[in-house]
Amino acid sequence: MFKMVGVEIDIVVTDSLKALELYEKIFDIERVEVSDFPKGENEVIFTLYGARFHMLDENPKFRLIAPTPDEPKSIWFNILVPDIKATFSKAISAGCAEVQPVTELPDYGVSNAIFSDAFGHLWMLHQIHKEVSFEERKRLWEEKRDLT
Repeated sequence: MFKMVGVEIDIVVTDSLKALELYEKIFDIERVEVSDFPKGENEVIFTLYGARFHMLDENPKFRLIAPTPDEPKSIWFNILVPDIKATFSKAISAGCAEVQPVTELPDYGVSNAIFSDAFGHLWMLHQIHKEVSFEERKRLWEEKRDLT
């Protein structure tokens, strides 16, 4: 019996071919499938650090409506990267908008940053500098919460 399982993140963008070009400027993307149809009919499948993404062109006829930079949806992609400053710089250089600059959280052992792309999607970047246990992160959060 043939059985295929897995997880795929599906997103709608105004133009999946242009979105792919943008994301390839920022991340090490591995193309899986890229169609070459008229705008509104394209789809792109790629992997990013092992996660599978499936982008579809906006097509109201099929109720595929893309978010916009002014009206992003309440989902974002959290990408763990090896060099947050370089990746964030690539995103801004490629025309993405800074939402949160690279922010160091030394107690938690991480840095993070957020940018939005021209297709209305939010991307959070994380870089882990040292491993901090869940228990320690929870303790730190509770201490900081109690100070406010």
